[in-house]
Amino acid sequence: MPLARDVDALLGATFRGQMDREFLTLSPRLRLVAKYTIGVDDVDVDAASSLGIIVTHCPTEANWGGVAEGAVALILAVLKRIRERDVQVKSGGWREPPIYGTYVGKRADGHAGITIGIVGLGRAGARVADLLKPWGARVLAADPYVEAAKFAQHGVERVDLETLLRAADVVTLHCNLTAETRGLIDGRRLALLKPTAVLVNTARGAVVDLDALCAALDSGALAAAALDVLPEEPPRRDARLLALGDRVLLSPHMIAANQGGTLGAAIPWAADAVLAALRGEVPPRVYNTDAVAKWRARFGDQPLLPPP
Repeated sequence: MPLARDVDALLGATFRGQMDREFLTLSPRLRLVAKYTIGVDDVDVDAASSLGIIVTHCPTEANWGGVAEGAVALILAVLKRIRERDVQVKSGGWREPPIYGTYVGKRADGHAGITIGIVGLGRAGARVADLLKPWGARVLAADPYVEAAKFAQHGVERVDLETLLRAADVVTLHCNLTAETRGLIDGRRLALLKPTAVLVNTARGAVVDLDALCAALDSGALAAAALDVLPEEPPRRDARLLALGDRVLLSPHMIAANQGGTLGAAIPWAADAVLAALRGEVPPRVYNTDAVAKWRARFGDQPLLPPP
């Protein structure tokens, strides 16, 4: 909190808690919050907009591309039973009892393959669709904010969310966390999934009702889940989720942390946004575009740096 007093700009990846109105008013000079990440869910964007503070984000390919690759890795780890086979061999076993994986794609002998559903066809979701193409699986996608041409471009069938949940053998989540998507996958929607289905979440933890998910996994109403994100991070040591064994595969919110990737690629983007704002210019990659008019009125004629 003290670091935010009397500053003109704030930069960061993930802020503990939320940058709420109280936090954003600690400095009357604050003109910009520059996130290194794609998501801005730890910033009260509505409060920022009402105060005339611009929020920028950094949708670098290193970030969303890493998320997509990681999501596919989680899908395959669960379907191919990678963990279970590793444990079996290391504990002195071999093929008894056999641990069968799932054949993903369709084949010429008539095997239809599985159906994979992508919730959110933005950057990460679209890359997942592209990565899955060679596998020959049927891929569905639900996203009410994406034009029809994008579904065709990435070779996916456009369906509504409930149709996707009923049909998919794997559901992978790639939507932003907003008021609309918070708790999107709740008990009612989990009940639409097949009992053999797998849920993968590399978006934000709060998109899924974790209590309802644990109940579904515990009762056998859902086969498995793979989660890189949780509503509470890290989870408490007594969290119900940690007692579900192989029914859940967990990752410590590091799906985009890759050698050759990481958020390092976003630092120049965020720095450029700050420099532009300090020159009195609207920076690139503004998330809350509705704040621009008020921002111009507050800071447009108050450059703190000379033109480049």
